[in-house]
Amino acid sequence: MTRLRNYFLTGFVVAAPLAITAYLVWGFIRWVDSWVKPYIPARYNPDSYLPFAVPGFGLIVAVVLITLIGFLTANFIGRSIVSFGEHILDRMPFVRSVYKTLKNILETVLQERSDTFKKVGLIEYPRKGVWSLVFIATEARGELQSSVGGAGNPLMAVFLPTTPNPTSGFLLYVPKSDVIELEMSIEDGAKLIISAGLISPEYQQQKTKVLAEEALEQKSRRKRSGNEEASLGK
Repeated sequence: MTRLRNYFLTGFVVAAPLAITAYLVWGFIRWVDSWVKPYIPARYNPDSYLPFAVPGFGLIVAVVLITLIGFLTANFIGRSIVSFGEHILDRMPFVRSVYKTLKNILETVLQERSDTFKKVGLIEYPRKGVWSLVFIATEARGELQSSVGGAGNPLMAVFLPTTPNPTSGFLLYVPKSDVIELEMSIEDGAKLIISAGLISPEYQQQKTKVLAEEALEQKSRRKRSGNEEASLGK
């Protein structure tokens, strides 16, 4: 019975990730097909003359169309059409705000030269002595930086995800000196959050502990230095 149980657990560990991955991929393909296929003319849709549905055909059409749109937008005529469309959207109050917000988010996330959400860090949250994993976005600019941030200590925009769903969380602005940057990759950070701390590279775990101890030591040194200066001033 012990061997059978071990065989079952081993098979489950191997089969479960494959089954879940296949289920998610298949669900995504069917979701895209359900959106794209109704707009494909019947004579170009293989489902209309084949005895079975062709899965993924809508996804292929969507990828080709998006690539074609990007190609057309790259030239002068395409940019002129896009500018004209954006000029029309600017006259629509609610639609204008939604469009500009989504466009700025996608441009920031998909920009290859951007370091947005490419670094993982630690901050003390929700109280001193408790550390939370965050994804570092960018440095604060404009009114936020001028109102709160100092010249030598800029504010950092960080995203604090929730466990086990990293797509929801909190946007926090913290001083750069309070953010400990880690060598951990975004993928490892996401695994750590989704698994509630169960999956973590051993080296990265030790590195995080060392960095946290160094940060606490630096803060205690600054505190002692401030107390000494205060006593000397008296």
